[in-house]
Amino acid sequence: MTTRLVCGIDSSTQSTKVELRGVEDGTLIATGRALHPPTSPPVSEQDPEIWWDALLEALAHVAEHLGDVVAVAVAGQQHGLVVVDAGGRPVRNAKLWNDTTSAPQAVALTERLGAEAWARACGLVPVASFTVTKLAWLAEHEPHNLARVDRVMLPHDYLTWRLCGEHVTDRGDASGTGWWSPRHGEYDTELLATAVENAASWLPRLPRVLAPDEPAGVMPSDIAEELGLRAGVLVAAGTGDNMAAALGLGLRRGDVVVSLGTSGTVYASSDIPTEDASGLVAGFADATGRYLPLVCTLNATKVTDTVGRLLGVDPPRLASLALEAPSDAALVLVPYLDGERSPNLPAATGLLTGLRSATTPADLSRAAHIGVLCNLLDGSDALSRAGVAFSGRRLLIGGGARSPSYRQLAADLWDHPVVVPDAEETVATGACVQAATIASALAFDEVTTGWGLGAGTVVEPSGNVDAAGQRAAYGEAAAAAADLATDR
Repeated sequence: MTTRLVCGIDSSTQSTKVELRGVEDGTLIATGRALHPPTSPPVSEQDPEIWWDALLEALAHVAEHLGDVVAVAVAGQQHGLVVVDAGGRPVRNAKLWNDTTSAPQAVALTERLGAEAWARACGLVPVASFTVTKLAWLAEHEPHNLARVDRVMLPHDYLTWRLCGEHVTDRGDASGTGWWSPRHGEYDTELLATAVENAASWLPRLPRVLAPDEPAGVMPSDIAEELGLRAGVLVAAGTGDNMAAALGLGLRRGDVVVSLGTSGTVYASSDIPTEDASGLVAGFADATGRYLPLVCTLNATKVTDTVGRLLGVDPPRLASLALEAPSDAALVLVPYLDGERSPNLPAATGLLTGLRSATTPADLSRAAHIGVLCNLLDGSDALSRAGVAFSGRRLLIGGGARSPSYRQLAADLWDHPVVVPDAEETVATGACVQAATIASALAFDEVTTGWGLGAGTVVEPSGNVDAAGQRAAYGEAAAAAADLATDR
């Protein structure tokens, strides 16, 4: 009997990845990947057409199975601004989430309404990554291009539109724009008016926000033929990458996730929206009808990579050094190597305190790992202050989760068992989950439970670390680093 498959598409800043999984049990059948051109912030832009070309290339790697695909979903990098003209052509290259040229607009937009008003209206306080600041940048710097805009999209919206011809989005990705309210489930013209004039006339240019279980459309025969799929394949609403990762983890109410990549995130599944005027917590919606409050840090595994380079050791040796060091070492590293987003200290640098002549490479390695984790656990504290309850699992994901030192120290500093999930490509897996819900008419939780998502290795605290003392020492050093940054 033919196995019905779903295709999950992860269109990130670096690449397009696809997974094909069985609808019934989530068995991974095949994967494909194609690279995107690299970007170089502060100007970080890509031509949306290259995402389509990369999708074609990635699907070519799994071509022998495409005839069994019944539904697809796209998970894309959040916040990027895609604008197309009346002919459907991109007006200009997309400004991506890590393009910081709209930082002045972020400051101006925040000052215009005030941080508290922004947080109440959409759960966000503008920073350069959010889409509203990029639209304001376009209005200020390229009014000739703004005048040509017929549709405004996010990166995942663009690919969904190319797949089925529908100008739609989902509540998860819409919640990262700065002009859609997770609490009220609608666009806010007052927020849109901070970026463009005559905001009401822009509402028809924004995508329709679909319900979590609402398909975007059906793939027409010409597009299906181009991609190697059969006609009539269902296209799901799609979502942002963080929302898809939550699906791929089978995230449940009360669970919290720390993601260790080049940068870091900490987020949780919540039943209530958050409104954090400090700007630390981004009050996102998720892809299921719940909420996904999130804190993003700029510095994570890049910090330990840097320390490894300075010590002249590879990642496995660096990890073993961190676990060899005494747990009571006084060395503290504040990991603001490239400035920091959470807390918002763009001019900050890294700070090393407690350095003595007896300090060892193992001490430095341990301090680097602990500094990265403490910064992210400060983010989890911010989630708690915003009203998010942690009653479930603590999950550790991302490239850093493969490191035995990050695993053990995360459990020690959290003083709680940590789950390292088996699945590595959680974004593509989450897109598969979304596609499976429209192919099977099952609820999200039914699919993730049936697929066994979130299972993994459990790491217990060692009992040898004074977590409260370590975090207090880090807090003092972080306050000193913040003072230095603001004095510059």
